[in-house]
Amino acid sequence: MTSHVSAPPRRRVVSNILRGSVGNLIEWYDWYAYTAFSVYFAATFFPNGDSTAQLLNTAGVFAVGFLMRPLGGWILGRYADRFGRRAALSLSVTLMAAGSLLIALTPGYGSIGVAAPILLVLARLLQGISVGGEYSTSATYMSEVATHDRRGYYSSYQYVTLIAGQLVALAVQIVLQQVLTTAQLNSWGWRIAFAIGALGALVVLWLRRGMDESASFEAARSADTGGTNGTLRQLMRHPREVALVIGLTMGGTLFFYTYTTYLQKFMVNTSGIGKPAAAWINFCALVVFVVLQPVFGALSDRVGRRPMLIAFGVLATLITVPSLTLLAHTKNPAFAFVLMVVPLAVSATYTSISAVVKAELFPTNIRALGVGLPYSVAVAVFGGTAEYIALWFKQAGHESWFFWYVTVIVFASLVVYVRMRDTAKDSAMNS
Repeated sequence: MTSHVSAPPRRRVVSNILRGSVGNLIEWYDWYAYTAFSVYFAATFFPNGDSTAQLLNTAGVFAVGFLMRPLGGWILGRYADRFGRRAALSLSVTLMAAGSLLIALTPGYGSIGVAAPILLVLARLLQGISVGGEYSTSATYMSEVATHDRRGYYSSYQYVTLIAGQLVALAVQIVLQQVLTTAQLNSWGWRIAFAIGALGALVVLWLRRGMDESASFEAARSADTGGTNGTLRQLMRHPREVALVIGLTMGGTLFFYTYTTYLQKFMVNTSGIGKPAAAWINFCALVVFVVLQPVFGALSDRVGRRPMLIAFGVLATLITVPSLTLLAHTKNPAFAFVLMVVPLAVSATYTSISAVVKAELFPTNIRALGVGLPYSVAVAVFGGTAEYIALWFKQAGHESWFFWYVTVIVFASLVVYVRMRDTAKDSAMNS
């Protein structure tokens, strides 16, 4: 069926995707700088206990940030459906900048006592609201401004820039490791990363002023005479789609966060690989992961979204336990790289189309909220707690139980993939 909304010129599509993508990159750089540098600032905010206990505390704060993502998905998703995708994207990056600046400037526990971890939590709360709204609005915007026959390809750039943000955070970490001593990084060097994020967010605010508003949103706003766009009441008229977003997200997000944000700590804390080597392994594997996003996104435009999701579910279920078990018992950097990059290649079959699949489930007037709220709930419950649960199992002496936990959750999502419709062929955007 042909869309009622005329497509913008290809040049404007590319321009809008690029502006949205750069903003997305900075948002996710700010988000991932926390986990990239937590091995250095853990002792600053949580000075007591062994290294695992300190990482457990920072992982707990990381999880708290995730718990705010549903609130961000609701507030900014509703805002995007009422006042525009561009306005919501600008608001989200402002909140992220505030959180990064607060982390950069907060004194340590030795200076202000318990106020230090409290301010760290406050900063992550702001960032959690921001990233909860950024994902939903960015996914919606990129899907809406893309041409209908290349939605998978264009929307895959959300994860390109999402991972690129993590890569930039890792690159900053590697550079600082080269120019500063470990003592300097532990003392004050880690603050540089958060100052960079706050400055980058200000640049993004300027860039996003030049973005076009989505034509789909403009049409939906014109038709909304009762001011009902983006309400929870409207969202509850789509219970099946809400359940689908949660079901298809839980396995994908747990697998993704296991092999990205947690694996660097796993290599250091379990495998015994040095911090600099683990950072390089993570960086190189993520470069491969980024390159695969548009490849698989374009493939989904040809073969459909559902086959891609099923492939992810089957492969991820089969390789999680073997790959993590082998990684736990190796100190060989080359082998560790293989054990990271293969699961990430599997994850790319999910991440490349994650945004567009969710956006294709909902009509325009509820799309940002429909993508944002259930997705953020699933990510908070399964993605945000991945690192904390893994470290908890390790501290309890049963680290391998986490491997099986990931496998079970991924298999549950596989059942959803098998039973859901193919949104590439049956999309709410083509109405």
